[in-house]
Amino acid sequence: SSETDMKTFFVQIKCEIGKTYAVSDALVAMEIASEIYSTAGRFDIMAKFHVDNGVDIGLFVNDFLLRLDGVKDSETIIAFKAFH
Repeated sequence: SSETDMKTFFVQIKCEIGKTYAVSDALVAMEIASEIYSTAGRFDIMAKFHVDNGVDIGLFVNDFLLRLDGVKDSETIIAFKAFH
């Protein structure tokens, strides 16, 4: 797929106390995020995703988050344009 046929979005994840590394490891093992970062502040992890335009982001996020034990909260940020 070309970049124009893809949607980019980020999911910030708040983990239960002591679960950040377990959640990160599980996310890495799923091999669906293009990048995964540990972050400071209200959220513990930020993951970047690229999906085909036809994919429902809400269903995608819900599906993968349901498979991650230790997730307390999340926030999805949809990106519209990359500035180079």
